[in-house]
Amino acid sequence: MKKNKISKNWINKQRRDIYVRQSKVDGYRSRAAYKLIEINQKFKIIKNGISLIDLGAAPGSWSQYASKSIKNGKILSIDLKKIDPIDKVELVEGDFTKNSSQQHIKNYFKSKVDVVLSDMAENTTGIKNVDSISTGELCKEAMFFAKDVLSKNGTFVSKIFMGSSFNEIILSSKSIFKEIKVFKPKSSRKDSKESFIICKFLR
Repeated sequence: MKKNKISKNWINKQRRDIYVRQSKVDGYRSRAAYKLIEINQKFKIIKNGISLIDLGAAPGSWSQYASKSIKNGKILSIDLKKIDPIDKVELVEGDFTKNSSQQHIKNYFKSKVDVVLSDMAENTTGIKNVDSISTGELCKEAMFFAKDVLSKNGTFVSKIFMGSSFNEIILSSKSIFKEIKVFKPKSSRKDSKESFIICKFLR
């Protein structure tokens, strides 16, 4: 009974969500697209001709927006789950932390890339500190990967949860990048602790 009530609440919340409704109009696979749209409007990270990696990309709305926005560029998206085809995007089903996946990515681009995106999060437990720590670990994994593949003037964007791991991630990012900003898009749910860290220019 309780599970059914939670499911009904979730469905009602989705129906009221303007970004869920707009995503259906615009053809995006999830409302998450609007978070990247806002990030890009503020920080101008997506430009024509760039190379971009989307980590934990499923279902693919960030990659959809990148594909629409980038002309004459290269985009690769990777996730543990299979992603349905996206125009002008190389799709990889795999774990980006594995050497085999990283080699695949490097072989595809054959040079350093301009942007690494990560909207990854572990499945939430509802326990704020636990969720912050687990998603924080993903953020750090993505950051260390970005350090390895980004050009000197590259940009790394990642989901981050406010909580016990926040300060540690900021400190780690400052040791790798020269410019760090934290941003919460309007399209991020008000009751969510998520924000995004935007890191530019490798040290």
